[in-house]
Amino acid sequence: MLSVSAEHIRLFLHVLGACVWLGGQFVLAGLVPVVRAGGDPSVLRAVARRFQQLAWPAYALLLATGAWNLAAIHVGDQSSAWLGSLVAKVVLVALSGICAALHSFVIGPSVATAPDAASAKRRRAASGISAALALACALAAAFLGVQLAG
Repeated sequence: MLSVSAEHIRLFLHVLGACVWLGGQFVLAGLVPVVRAGGDPSVLRAVARRFQQLAWPAYALLLATGAWNLAAIHVGDQSSAWLGSLVAKVVLVALSGICAALHSFVIGPSVATAPDAASAKRRRAASGISAALALACALAAAFLGVQLAG
């Protein structure tokens, strides 16, 4: 059996965080239409809250292990192309978190308090767009992460 190193643990934790953050968004995107079709908005809110209880700690784990990853390598020894990809990945990770936070804490909850049906429809559309952007940014960041590791 191979020995376990701190590098293995660091990379495992980073991949675990990505699995929950990114994979969970894909799963939730598949579940939301089914839950919404059930007709009870409180069920969708309960599912979203439960997802957030898993997703936000995973995002924090990604940030912590990402910083650990950077501390473990000599960034100054990397090529300018590698550094450009790293900057792009960091921006995408930040955008994923910002869009998810807007979706989860600002736009999404405002749908229930919309003053009329037209306003609720606009807010629901904005909520979906922010969720889609969070997922797209996370997916692109994951791709860049694989590229940087290679």
